[in-house]
Amino acid sequence: MNQAILFPDREWWDESANAICFPALVNGFQILCAIDGESLIRRFGKDKEVIESFRQHRWDLEEEAEAAIKAEKEDAQGWIWLS
Repeated sequence: MNQAILFPDREWWDESANAICFPALVNGFQILCAIDGESLIRRFGKDKEVIESFRQHRWDLEEEAEAAIKAEKEDAQGWIWLS
C-alpha cells in the first residue's frame, strides 16, 4: 500500500482522553492519532510537560504512527493509539 502520510503541527492535550492528540493526513483524509500522558512519561521521563515532551520527540512518534497507519491498526473509532 503506497500512502502519502503528512503530520501537520497541530497537537493538543485532550483532557477527557488524558492524551496528546495529533492529526495525520492520509491521501487527503484526516486520521486522529494519540498517545496517553502516562505512556509519554514512561518513555521520556517527567521532567517536562507532556505537550513539550511530545514536541521534543515528535519525529519518532510520527514515525511510529505512520507505521501503525500503514499496518491499519485503527481502533473502533478510527483512531491510531500509540502505547
